[in-house]
Amino acid sequence: MSQASGSIASRITQKLGSPEFRNYLMSTHFWGPVANWGIPLAAIADWKKDPAYISGNMTVALCVYSGLFMRFALAVQPTNYLLFACHATNEVAQLVQGYRYLQYNKFGDNKAAEQKQEEKPSTA
Repeated sequence: MSQASGSIASRITQKLGSPEFRNYLMSTHFWGPVANWGIPLAAIADWKKDPAYISGNMTVALCVYSGLFMRFALAVQPTNYLLFACHATNEVAQLVQGYRYLQYNKFGDNKAAEQKQEEKPSTA
C-alpha cells in the first residue's frame, strides 16, 4: 500500500515539477481564469444581500458574457477547462441574481416589503 501511494506521490511531484506545468502556471490559460474568479465569487457573496441593489441590466450583460466565454473556453486549443468552470459558475450565480431581481421587482416582493413598512406605526 505504501509503495502505491509513494508511486502516486512521485508521479504527482514529477508532473508539478515539469517544464510544461511551469509554463502553464505562467500562461494566460491559468492566470486569466484565476483573475476572473472574482466575478462569480462576488455574485455568490451577494446572494445574502438585499435584492433592491441588483442591477437587472448588469445581470443580463454578465449572463451573456459568461455564456459567450464558456463557448470560447471550449473552442480554444488547448481547451481551457479552468476558464469554462469559472464562467459556468458565474452563469449560475448570475441566473440566481436575475431570479432574485425579478422576484423582488416584478413579482411583488418589493410591494410586500413596502406594505409592511407602511403598516408599522411610527414611533416618533
